[in-house]
Amino acid sequence: MRFSADGRKSLQKPQKRWLSALPYKPQETAVDSRHQKFSGHRPSNDAHWFLVHMTSAFTPRSASWHWQKEEEGACVAPESCFTPVWCDSETCSACLKGKRVGWFNAERFWYKKIIQRGRRENRHQLSTATTGKLYKSSRIQLRTPRNKTESKTMESISMMGSPLNTKETFLPNGMKNGLKEGAKATVGIIGSGDFSKCLTIRLLRCGYHVVVGSRNPKRAAEFFPHVVDVTHHEDAVAKAGLIFLAIHREHYASLWDLKHLLVGKILVDVSNNARMNQYPESNAEYLASLFPESIVVKGFNVISAWAMQSGPKDASRQVYVCSNSVEARQQVLEVARQLNFIPVDMGTLSSAKEIENIPLHLFTPWKGPVLVAVSLSILFFVYSFIRDIIHPYVKNQQSDFYKIPVEIVNKTLPVVAITLLSLVYLAGLLAAAHQLYYGTKYRRFPHWLDGWMQCRKQLGLLSFFFASVHVVYSLCLPLRKSERYLFLNMALQQVHANVEHAWNEEEVWRVEMYISFGIMSLGLLSLLAITSIPSVNSALNWREFSFIQSTLGYVALLIATFHVLLYGWKRAFEEEYYKFYMPPNFVVALVLPVMVIMGKVLLLLPCVGRKLKRIRRGWENSQYKEETMGSATHVSPERVTIM
Repeated sequence: MRFSADGRKSLQKPQKRWLSALPYKPQETAVDSRHQKFSGHRPSNDAHWFLVHMTSAFTPRSASWHWQKEEEGACVAPESCFTPVWCDSETCSACLKGKRVGWFNAERFWYKKIIQRGRRENRHQLSTATTGKLYKSSRIQLRTPRNKTESKTMESISMMGSPLNTKETFLPNGMKNGLKEGAKATVGIIGSGDFSKCLTIRLLRCGYHVVVGSRNPKRAAEFFPHVVDVTHHEDAVAKAGLIFLAIHREHYASLWDLKHLLVGKILVDVSNNARMNQYPESNAEYLASLFPESIVVKGFNVISAWAMQSGPKDASRQVYVCSNSVEARQQVLEVARQLNFIPVDMGTLSSAKEIENIPLHLFTPWKGPVLVAVSLSILFFVYSFIRDIIHPYVKNQQSDFYKIPVEIVNKTLPVVAITLLSLVYLAGLLAAAHQLYYGTKYRRFPHWLDGWMQCRKQLGLLSFFFASVHVVYSLCLPLRKSERYLFLNMALQQVHANVEHAWNEEEVWRVEMYISFGIMSLGLLSLLAITSIPSVNSALNWREFSFIQSTLGYVALLIATFHVLLYGWKRAFEEEYYKFYMPPNFVVALVLPVMVIMGKVLLLLPCVGRKLKRIRRGWENSQYKEETMGSATHVSPERVTIM
């Protein structure tokens, strides 16, 4: 409190951050203790004006300031304004003479009795909760409503209750219930690399104030926006409570001189290593050992600088966070959420090593399927090379090595594609056989079968890839120069043989049918590949997804099998196609698909299908129940505790 020139108590001036919200410069408002009358500044016109602070409880447009005109209304001002603007008109219904209080809604009322009863040093800064308590304790009548509209408004407010009971949530960027409260939170970043630049821009877009610490501030300031405070490390650490360490592990020791400034600070480690398990402990744990009085949080290391700059996309939205401090972990989770990422709480700092290994994984779920596909490709390529290249050269000294780049490769691709597709559904058949054999679904699959079933998606996508490349190679076969020579030679042979009408009805139908089946199988494989995309998969329910991946998948395998059968036709029974006593490629390709189709037909039989359906609904064989009960009686107490 301070006194004016005439000795009367006056309220302190409003803070500068509220001046921009007021269309005029507020003057000091004084309390006259003798006449108990409030005087203050108001606009030059005769009407009563007051500032309205609309909140989300009354309108969807939060934090919107505007002026509202009211004729002969109560002199009110929002409680959030630091300087109440009181009207000095004698006709005002809120003056002392009437002893009535105007109340237009629960968020904007201010009257003299509250200020008189408030026993605080800054009485003009009474909070909404304080005014509500004083209002309940004082027996002051509300003024009589002038019209029906105002009466309904007051009734709705009384029914709604005071917004004082609403729970307030404070966000890191100074937002209180969605409205800005004072200055924005300051976030510090140590380091001026690419990740630091992109993170700075992202934080600025979300309303944070950023201070960057660099070894060479003058040079680094050229690469940051002008609103960013680029300074030395010690200044950046002193200005922020939440600090991102965008530096490598080798440079942690350079912050040792700032240890006294980092006490109680939250340090977010975003570093990664060059290879998995490079050090005995994680980078975050090593940082925590260097600065034990600081709070270390591991996070944002799985987000690249490009993803940080361009915004979170489908697969790069998750941010893994771990820390020994729950409060610090929640604060970093909230920052990640406001940056439009999906935060994942990984618990204590012991999970930091696992988080640091995530960006170093190189197609982990694809290693097994890719290895299988490459092995099959090499196997069938060598098989075709022996039959179509080595055999003619050994028997007839015929050089067909020109067939290696296109024709031999094109014979390898379809065999690998249909084999991989068969492997996708063979795993399900083996799992069903396992359940039928043990009479329960609660017995764990073997480790190899469990891993096989988890990589079925990758096997199916690789099958689609090989089938698509096979189609491209097949379309390019007539474009080869060798094919043109063979076509001319065949035409000359027909001329010399005096063949006028070379038409084979059976061959025409065979080629037409096998091409048609090939196109249909490729279309179904495309549908299976599209539905495996996460964005498409999330739009389907389980029944739709199961129908496409299971039912249509078996249909695609069946059509692909017919495609191969029509391609081989009668040649499978001709001796000349068994070179070196080796069956043709299409015969080898049919072995596994035919086995899978026959196994599926066996499971569709009523006697087998019903039992399998009962098992998958929870039915157990009596023999398996006895085994489990017998093993449960011999379980040690220690084992039960661990379980």
